[in-house]
Amino acid sequence: MYRLQSLAARSLIAGALDQCSPLTLTSLTGVRHKSQGPSVEKCGQMRFITAEAKASAGRLEGKLREKTLTLDTLNPQVKAVEYAVRGPIVIKAGEIERYLEEGGTKPFSEVIKANIGDAHAMGQKPITFLRQVVALCTFPELMDSPSFPEDAKRRARRILQGCGGHSLGSYSASPGVECIRKDIAAYIEQRDEGVPSDWENVYLTTGASDGIMTILRLLVSGKDSSRTGVMIPIPQYPLYSAAISEMDAVQVNYYLDEDNCWALDINELHRSYQAAKQHCQPRVICIINPGNPTGQVQSKKCIEEVLHFAYEENLFVMSDEVYQDNVYAPDCQFHSFKKVLYEMGPEYFNSVELVSFHSTSKGYTGECGFRGGYMEVINMDPEVKAQMVKLLSVRLCPPLAGQAAMDVIVNPPQPEEHTFKQFHQVRRVVSGGRLHCYDVFVIGQALGMQPDMLYCLRLLEETGICVVPGSGFGQKDGTYHFRMTILPSIEKLKVLLGKVRDFHIGFLKEYSGLE
Repeated sequence: MYRLQSLAARSLIAGALDQCSPLTLTSLTGVRHKSQGPSVEKCGQMRFITAEAKASAGRLEGKLREKTLTLDTLNPQVKAVEYAVRGPIVIKAGEIERYLEEGGTKPFSEVIKANIGDAHAMGQKPITFLRQVVALCTFPELMDSPSFPEDAKRRARRILQGCGGHSLGSYSASPGVECIRKDIAAYIEQRDEGVPSDWENVYLTTGASDGIMTILRLLVSGKDSSRTGVMIPIPQYPLYSAAISEMDAVQVNYYLDEDNCWALDINELHRSYQAAKQHCQPRVICIINPGNPTGQVQSKKCIEEVLHFAYEENLFVMSDEVYQDNVYAPDCQFHSFKKVLYEMGPEYFNSVELVSFHSTSKGYTGECGFRGGYMEVINMDPEVKAQMVKLLSVRLCPPLAGQAAMDVIVNPPQPEEHTFKQFHQVRRVVSGGRLHCYDVFVIGQALGMQPDMLYCLRLLEETGICVVPGSGFGQKDGTYHFRMTILPSIEKLKVLLGKVRDFHIGFLKEYSGLE
């Protein structure tokens, strides 16, 4: 085999060089052959000069090659995608930042990016224990260092044993590292007070977004009136509307009740579903609990009503639960959709198709950059599940560092471990913060621009505070909002809120009289 490969290589090179013979070359055997004519290097230069000359001649004749990919030939579903969290306001904020860095002057010295829930970018310190485990997994030589606690080393060894070659640089199985999947299943079972969780129903993902996109790809099909309708809350996180546009599905809005703390009204679900059936086939309902951007936490009764509705209308349920560790109100409690489904009895628990999602990006860790996450898949048809695994295998596997970070979140230090006390002290301090607030203001149309867009643009240009217009999340006609993350330090937050207050008063004085 080696001899054949060698001969083939020689023939290929000889054929290429024949085009510019006679020449001087060193053969594969290392023997130098002398001849007259241009060298290999000159031959290559001649080809390049000839090609350049042809291109130049083409330009002179007005025959410049057209681009294959233009806005006219671009996939129309890509053009339909909008993602307000990183939209035009954020782009403008980047331009202002660069202007300030280059010595420009504004009424402010820095841009405060309150547009996205990136806790570490806003100054949150990482959880030491989590970073220790990931560091040990990344650089196992640190196992010998006395600076790392044995609790962290024990977890790192277990994770590495599940990795190919005991290295975080290897691929894992497409669903994720087996021991991490088992840890997640144990976490879910403990969180849901004994509701069984099968680790083979757990799939590691590249953040929750990856899992959400994967499930939607499985669900979207049909044309015209048979196209898949995807029911999403309004306001919603723009990932959903963007994914629906990209996949050419039908967005089916159901509106949260702003006057009732953004509660989910079952009557609104029925209204939305019946209206959508006139032009599409609703097949899936997406729930964000706790809500983003609205922050509401659904009651157990509300979840029961949603699940009963899904059961009756034969809807697939997607439950986005990435904020499950961000519940602060003393009268609120997080209930997972899976736990409530189980408590509704076998008729429901053994039939309703449910996928729930979690992430390293939120909660108390805020580890957005690791892109860790998981989904638990319940009651999916086995043949469809095989297709899902095939789809997951196309992207090979989620980042192993993110998988390791996810493992620490679901398997933190336990009471009998040396690091337990310090870990939970740090967690309590970090968990004292909030993520988002979603504010409303009343004003008429102004200057040919949506009021919420105008408000956010003016707020950025006058104060340096970057927030997201409510229109990017969806809102009822005639209402206007903006979303602001409140992750900065207490000192910076006081300054931020003071600036927003002063700007708001001035803005209302300027525009409240406009029709």
